[in-house]
Amino acid sequence: GLVGNIIQRFEQKGFKLVALKFVWPSEDLLKNHYSDLASRPFFPGLVKYMSSGPVVPMVWEGLNVVKTGRQMLGATNPADSLPGTIRGDLCIQVGRNIIHGSDSVESAKKEIGLWFTEKEVVGWTPAAENWI
Repeated sequence: GLVGNIIQRFEQKGFKLVALKFVWPSEDLLKNHYSDLASRPFFPGLVKYMSSGPVVPMVWEGLNVVKTGRQMLGATNPADSLPGTIRGDLCIQVGRNIIHGSDSVESAKKEIGLWFTEKEVVGWTPAAENWI
C-alpha cells in the first residue's frame, strides 16, 4: 500500500523512523496544524478533506531530513512533481494531496508536538549501526 511504499522510500534514503501512528484527526488539530494557511481560500476544504478519514503521521530522523524529505515528496501540485518523487509517482490531484512534509526544522518541531507526545517519539539505534 501507500504507507508501506512511503516508509520504504524514507528508509532506503537512510532516514530513521522514530514515531508513527494511525489516527483520525479532529478538525481542531488540523486547523492548528495548517494555521499558516488559514487565510487561503482552500483552507476549509483542506480541513474537511483531511478530517474525512484516518492519517498516518510519522517522524523521521537523519541528516538534512527536512530538506531532503521535501525533495523526495515533490512539488505540492502533483502535475508539477517529477517522476520518482512521492507525489509524482503516487498522487494525481492537488486537493487530495497524499503527503505532508514540514518546511523547516522549526515547523517540524511544532507539528511533531501537535501529533505526538514526547514519549511517543522513540530514540533508538539500529542493530547494524554498531557493525557498519
